[in-house]
Order: sequence, then C-alpha cells, then structure tokens
Amino acid sequence: MIYKVFFQQNPTEAPVRENTESLYIEASAVFEVRRKLIDKPYNIEFIQVVDGAYLEYEKQSENYKVLEI
Repeated sequence: MIYKVFFQQNPTEAPVRENTESLYIEASAVFEVRRKLIDKPYNIEFIQVVDGAYLEYEKQSENYKVLEI
C-alpha cells in the first residue's frame, strides 16, 4: 500500500501547518512506515493510506514520488 506521511522537518519545534511537508512511501502497515522513517529527523504528524481514486489524483501531482527505503 501507499501511505502519505505529513511531517515537519524540525522535530524540536511545535508543528505549524504552513511548514507541513509530505512524502509518499510504500509499506504493508503504518508501523512499517514509522520503522522505515525512524532514522529520519522528522516530526511525523499524520500517516494516511492513499488508494483508489485518491491515489490516482495524487499521482497527477508534480510532488508525487514514492520514496524507496
């Protein structure tokens, strides 16, 4: 499955919506996404499954790129 991860670059600061970034990652479950990103300095806000029509919509975005970890 493809997951969209919303995160902040600086884990020591309080989350601010305007600074939220996102990435896409392939994994079998949410815990696997967290395990793959454990060594990254991200403050993860939310992890969302992307499938069906929503996945097709996201694929049209220029920012859509699935991370290979």
